Amino acid sequence: MAYKISDECVACGACAAECPVGAISEGDGKYEINADVCVECGACAGVCPVGAPSAE
Repeated sequence: MAYKISDECVACGACAAECPVGAISEGDGKYEINADVCVECGACAGVCPVGAPSAE
């Protein structure tokens, strides 16, 4: 299942820069992951300073 970004997101952009498939974009106050593009690699979770991305 695709990763999702929780409301803990501080909109730093670290996850978007790390995503190998470009599935992450800036949303309204936080970043969002396009589930149709996400390959569930976990790269975003590894660089997030607050642990916002997680597998659902």
